[in-house]
Amino acid sequence: MVPAQSVFFAIRGDHHDGHAYIGELYRQGVRQFVIEQPVPGQEQFIDAEFITVPGTVAFMQAQAAAHRATFSVPVIGITGSNGKTIVKEWLAQLLTGPVSQAGTGSAGYVVARSPKSYNSQLGVPLSVRQLNSTHTLAIFEAGISRPHEMAALEAIIKPTIGIFTNIGTAHDEGFKTRKQKIAEKLRLFVGADTLVYSLDQDEVADEISMLLTAVNPGCKLVGWSRQGQEAASPAGLDKLYRVAVQGDALTISGADNKRWSLRMPFTDPASVENLTHCIVTMLTLGITDETELNRRLARLRAVSMRLELKEGINNCVLIDDSYNNDVAGLRLALDFQKQQGNRTHKTVILSDVLQSGQNETDLYQFIGQLLTEQGVSQVIGIGPVISRNRGYFAQNSLFYPDTDTFLRTYPAQAGIEFRNSVVLIKGARAFGFERIVDRLQQKVHGTVLQIDLDALTHNLNQYRERVGSQTKIMVMVKAFAYGSGSAEVARLLQFHRVDWLAVAYADEGVFLRQQGITLPIMVMNPSPEAFQTLLDHALEPEMYSLRLLHEWGSFIEQATPDSPVPCHLKIDTGMHRLGFLEAEIPTVVTYLKAHPAVQIATLFSHLAGADDAQFNAFSQQQYDTFCRAATVLEAGIGYRPVRHLLNSAGIVRFPDFKLDMVRLGIGLYGVESSQTEPSLLRPVGTLTTTISQIKIVPAGETVGYSRRGVLDHDSRIATLALGYADGYDRRLGNGVGEVWVNGVLCPTVGSVCMDMTMIDVTHAPASEGDFVEIFGPNVPVTHLSQRMGTIPYEVLTGISERVKRVFFAAG
Repeated sequence: MVPAQSVFFAIRGDHHDGHAYIGELYRQGVRQFVIEQPVPGQEQFIDAEFITVPGTVAFMQAQAAAHRATFSVPVIGITGSNGKTIVKEWLAQLLTGPVSQAGTGSAGYVVARSPKSYNSQLGVPLSVRQLNSTHTLAIFEAGISRPHEMAALEAIIKPTIGIFTNIGTAHDEGFKTRKQKIAEKLRLFVGADTLVYSLDQDEVADEISMLLTAVNPGCKLVGWSRQGQEAASPAGLDKLYRVAVQGDALTISGADNKRWSLRMPFTDPASVENLTHCIVTMLTLGITDETELNRRLARLRAVSMRLELKEGINNCVLIDDSYNNDVAGLRLALDFQKQQGNRTHKTVILSDVLQSGQNETDLYQFIGQLLTEQGVSQVIGIGPVISRNRGYFAQNSLFYPDTDTFLRTYPAQAGIEFRNSVVLIKGARAFGFERIVDRLQQKVHGTVLQIDLDALTHNLNQYRERVGSQTKIMVMVKAFAYGSGSAEVARLLQFHRVDWLAVAYADEGVFLRQQGITLPIMVMNPSPEAFQTLLDHALEPEMYSLRLLHEWGSFIEQATPDSPVPCHLKIDTGMHRLGFLEAEIPTVVTYLKAHPAVQIATLFSHLAGADDAQFNAFSQQQYDTFCRAATVLEAGIGYRPVRHLLNSAGIVRFPDFKLDMVRLGIGLYGVESSQTEPSLLRPVGTLTTTISQIKIVPAGETVGYSRRGVLDHDSRIATLALGYADGYDRRLGNGVGEVWVNGVLCPTVGSVCMDMTMIDVTHAPASEGDFVEIFGPNVPVTHLSQRMGTIPYEVLTGISERVKRVFFAAG
């Protein structure tokens, strides 16, 4: 964001109110604000402009719709349950580029498109605002989660060509029926000239025939099917393409006996569906030459729609965004870089920005100013265009004509030193910046725990919606954030402004402070030896016994006699682990009245059986005990600390017990431990490894230590680069554990070794070097814990710190 050139829309949502950030943004240089309500102290912002509107989102949408109305270029609008972003990105790759052969429909477009998966009520207007006079085509995706949302998006996008990808279960909960969801999505095409869709999606095809043809009879319907000659041509269909797939060969036939034989770069079912939508759309746009179509398909590359946070050499953090470079994506990546606040030195490695549609001088002047405003310490530009515009960047910037030259030069050239930095690597695909990532990444073995920061944010918001905006949230980041990486998780939570963090021991809190975390932090197991450390790092201890309370009080009165220091008081209401019994509260009151330096920030207890309905009566009893103890304490000390009782399961099962604050733990990391609403959350962690070797072992042979794995059939045995030292428990040996190999669950064979595990891949399409999912979307961590006879907490916290954590977000 360049503050002086920015307009801030103050949006009120379920979790935040944008009006609260106006003062902070004004101090950063923003001077234009769109607001819904008067801002306290508005007269202080003497040179700011405020536009008051009934609704900021509606105003933003109206402005985007007016902007869209000034353009007459073809606009492709995409909706559906899955594949919207992939189809959009692949179409952008397929439709851009130079003219290769005259008269074959090979002209490349200058394409404006939605950044990442910007398809919401906010994302669509931001996407459409990118349109400028140099664009010759636009591709925007639209997603909805409840009725009546699509009408607003249609008014903004106004697609001339539509693509309906498919229909699935996503957002089913927001609609009464699947038919209603399809009908709502079809509203995007009420003014479209053409609609591309699959006839094999029966529900979609039926609703198009019944509804869309009624409201938009002039829309040209272009359908495709893999059912061969058996596919009926429904009434009103203008074109039908029949599709046959064999391996990587796709044959598509039109009604006029025209046939195209094409080679697909991807052959999994989802990719074939997405590619077919793209191919039919290209045919619709007049790109019909078979050679040209194959040429474009050959250059297609997989789409990574995420920013990956990786450990780099020399204590650097790498943000890998090496697949694409556009201005909107650069803004998002810089914002993500800014969140990594523990390192002040920021480096950006940036390629030429291709197909921007902007004047070259204006573009690089803007980028240079943007990087300066974001506090980037050094820019490394790669490419001929950015190099000839070097004058718009800081003096210490370095420029290279191509990636090969940079890699040959680094690290010999003076001025290039990647040390203690946050390095953003962002380049157009043609520049091959993955080679730079490989050079700068800290090398680790092939076992990786991927942490989905978007899923973590989704889970946080799910719980926020349940407790409401008036209830505070404390988040547990103890035990390395349940194995997920405490610093990275804590930075995200700080960005989303949770109220407190909690750790088990003082050294965990000190580490977070060293990583730039400024949120209040409760330490659940403090020791007198660590009291000075707690004070030095503004950490807040839990008080659970009279002995500990007296020791803390004596320390505080000597260390800071004139400044009360917050602590947290735990009541034992039936867990009988730590905490003051109800009968001890009067004694606690007497002590606190005599020692006012001991300030109680929060008062809390812990439910022993919140995740199990058989303990409901006991949970009610604990709640009643806590409320009685809290009443006595508050009356005695003369003030009311923040009260909290509920853990993750309790938030779901006992909403009436939420009090002033809740404590979010395992639920944040994607495990709904009460199992009453398993669809509430998204999995956060995916543990993967690689196949080191595959060999054929005949029946009757044994595998592994002590010959425990006895084969009853000729087997293909794969050895994984994963063992119990990585956290894959020995209880999972001998077929107890199952891993996901290219779509097939494969059992373990023999004992789990320290660094390796053997599996049977006889029935799986597996090769050496293939990735294997240990847990994640296809092997839920709850499934793994059940096979072990334990709980998900043990699985997650048992992942060794030697396993590389890779953090990613859509950006």
